[in-house]
Amino acid sequence: MPPVPAANAPGPDLGADIVIVGGGFAGLACALELGGSGIDVLLIDARNHNLFQPLLYQVATAALSPADIAEPIRRTLGRHRNLRVLLGRVTGVDVPARALRLADGRRVGFGQLVLAAGSDYNYFGHDDWRPHAPGLKTVHGARLIRQRLLLGFEKAEHLPDPDARRDLLTTVIVGGGPTGVEMAGAVSELGRFLIGRDFRGLFPDDLRVLLVEAGPRILAGFPERLARYAEDTLHEESVEIWTDSTVEAVGEGFVSIGGRQVPAGCVIWAAGVKAAPLAQWLGVEPGEAGRLPVGPDLAVPGHPGIWAIGDAALATGEDGKPLPALAQVARQQGRHLGRALRRQARGGPPPGPFRFRNRGNTAVIGRGAAVFDFGRWQMTGRIAWYLWALVHVWLLVNFEKRLLVSLQWAMRYATRQRSARLIDETADPAMPATTDPEETGPPQAGAARAQTPPRRRIWMA
Repeated sequence: MPPVPAANAPGPDLGADIVIVGGGFAGLACALELGGSGIDVLLIDARNHNLFQPLLYQVATAALSPADIAEPIRRTLGRHRNLRVLLGRVTGVDVPARALRLADGRRVGFGQLVLAAGSDYNYFGHDDWRPHAPGLKTVHGARLIRQRLLLGFEKAEHLPDPDARRDLLTTVIVGGGPTGVEMAGAVSELGRFLIGRDFRGLFPDDLRVLLVEAGPRILAGFPERLARYAEDTLHEESVEIWTDSTVEAVGEGFVSIGGRQVPAGCVIWAAGVKAAPLAQWLGVEPGEAGRLPVGPDLAVPGHPGIWAIGDAALATGEDGKPLPALAQVARQQGRHLGRALRRQARGGPPPGPFRFRNRGNTAVIGRGAAVFDFGRWQMTGRIAWYLWALVHVWLLVNFEKRLLVSLQWAMRYATRQRSARLIDETADPAMPATTDPEETGPPQAGAARAQTPPRRRIWMA
């Protein structure tokens, strides 16, 4: 169907022929395909930047800075005069009026609507856990995790009690999917580097990384052989893996798992996602994980001129199974729909069926170790790690980011240095006072060990 002029929508404050909600992989790819087409396109996002979420774990572990994997949306789309950007949070859709409702009360009219609002972490009805266990969906979450990790080392070095040090340097990662596995390996590598190089009063045994998975094994979406390789590699990195373990509570400085309370200086949530409430906005029944069901052409059934793509869309592949919420799926959907809407505006046919071309599924485990699943065959080890790096660099938004990240990875691989080890001034700077022997009597064994460390092995990968 041809675009409906936005002026026909009653009462909006502003509008466009095509409105895209969300500036992630899907929304941005769709907008770029519509660039230079002459169609009036408006992209709405609550953030002013596009974020490469697959590498947020490297921001959280001080390997990269936020600016390395994020770029202002206006800069990305600025070269196309027909593309406009609006900073705002969509709260609903008025389907009969062909208008969106924003959190600030404004309304945005649309001719055609592309919903690409993405997803958020699912705390399974326990949103009160979120402040204690941030996830890796935003720059704020990644910086908060990085701050807690680094501050834990700063505080732990001044503690004479080995048990207290171990509690502060315990990191619990909830969720054994790709994000959890990548985070576990990165936290272990960061900790071993810091203890081996910079913190003289800490010892390898002070560090503990615990990966918790409710299912029977980690990397449930990968073949079992790759999951076993990942588990063996993480064990070599001294990561504890608890499978068939359910988190019962998360609070300040602890996690309850299967009736056991585990003290932790940092808790990271990576236990599954839920879609943005697109189905609720349109008044339709949501599908699996709250995703909005769409047809083969990515259109929302019963809602002409409304499309859904990316993590929040429940699309099926040629085998009839739901497509996974992956960056490559979102990007391919956005490019497909953007090209189709561009052809349609020129008098061509309506968008046809979307066909996903699987480029493989991958997860990095540690330095020089990764898994890559291509379906019929799999790859592990250093070659898979190089391929993982190539894929992730290619998915970055422009050449400048690709070059910058590649250079930093090369430097980090050669020197092991972490360039983004900054603690925000707003963090709690209170440092535990070193025990004074004159006031407390003879030092405990832990205190003596901290004051005069014996010769020790430098624990590095």
